[in-house]
Amino acid sequence: MIGLLGKKIGQTRVYDSRGNVVCVTVVQAGPNRVIQVRTQEVDGYSAVQLGFGEQKESRISKPAMGHLRKHNATPVKRVQEFRDFSLTVKPGDVLGASVFAKGDFVDAIGVSKGRGFEGVVKRHGFRGGDLTHGAKGWHRRSGAIGQRLFPGTVMRGMKMPGHMGQSSRTTQNLEIVQVRESDNLLLVKGSIPGAKGDFVVIRESKKLPKGSAVAVNRGKRGIPVAVNTAASKAAAAGAKKK
Repeated sequence: MIGLLGKKIGQTRVYDSRGNVVCVTVVQAGPNRVIQVRTQEVDGYSAVQLGFGEQKESRISKPAMGHLRKHNATPVKRVQEFRDFSLTVKPGDVLGASVFAKGDFVDAIGVSKGRGFEGVVKRHGFRGGDLTHGAKGWHRRSGAIGQRLFPGTVMRGMKMPGHMGQSSRTTQNLEIVQVRESDNLLLVKGSIPGAKGDFVVIRESKKLPKGSAVAVNRGKRGIPVAVNTAASKAAAAGAKKK
């Protein structure tokens, strides 16, 4: 599993090899410095700890600073650990956008934008009440939420007004359109959770890992292998009938 810490720069549009306009999200994916390499023998699991972004030492907590000093690492803004890292690295190595390539599929993990306190219509997509026919004061409300004598409580998980956004979200199977190594930029097709300037984690797609048949086929034709398989089965069945 390959991954990088990055920062969401913004969104723009680029042209692909066929001249089509593709909407992309620009991510600054480096430089990432290797802080620590955990091993199965010493730590009980395999992982690589990466740091991203320069930070003043005065703005880092003493326990975190002690951990960085222990591994001779410079102060960083964010630290992220990736388990079962595919690349062979050692403390002090610097990784950048070049660990990914054009056509790779990735998962983007970020914190969604905070929307504050919202009602059920915006938060959950409720229809709301009627605007006419004597429905007064119930236009954007959820309606009854309680029970009668039994069970006499509100059901767990009831969709109600409350705080919206500002929660961790993962967008899967995003295709990398361009890799600009000199600037450590990744141009990822589609949207990524978070606002401009937010930190994001870009990791290798779990469902479409590099080299898998589905990933290769999607990158070439833009359709999943299952469709081709079904078509080939149908063609084979037709050939048998003839």
